[in-house]
Amino acid sequence: MQKNKRTNKNVRNVNRRKDKIEMYDNEMKLEFLSKSSNEAFARITVAAFVSVLDPTIEELADIKTAVSEAVTNCIIHGYEDKEGIVKIRARIIKNNVEIEISDTGKGIENVELARKPLYTTKANLERSGMGFTIMESFMDEVEIDSVLGLGTKVTMRKKIKKHVVDDIEDEYANVGGVC
Repeated sequence: MQKNKRTNKNVRNVNRRKDKIEMYDNEMKLEFLSKSSNEAFARITVAAFVSVLDPTIEELADIKTAVSEAVTNCIIHGYEDKEGIVKIRARIIKNNVEIEISDTGKGIENVELARKPLYTTKANLERSGMGFTIMESFMDEVEIDSVLGLGTKVTMRKKIKKHVVDDIEDEYANVGGVC
């Protein structure tokens, strides 16, 4: 068996799952009780984690809104009137963020129907049925995996655009300047 040589100072962490190798720069995991009071905690924690990418205020607001919707779905729909654990796993891969939010609640019977705007199973709670639509409009990619009786995992991805100032600083540093 041949070992890989480390040729780069910034070697990425490697996660081996089955036959898939994933490389990422940083990762965080968070678990909390499915209480609505924890939604803000989740949103702010993910925002703090993503802040190392220096997102714009708009990009950060998009991520916080999407996280808020996904966590709320776990609490309201996944666990309904009982408590459970909501899990968040966020990873930074270059200038991309990937956020997985999951529960082990009741699952979604029909994911395609649940993704439709204004569809809700909780009309009595005055829910608008826009959670997945909001996630999809604020993030670049949204995947929903759900199994009845086992729970739901929402994976969201967003590319954080590199700012022009960063490009200028990089070019200046490459020619021997100091920024």
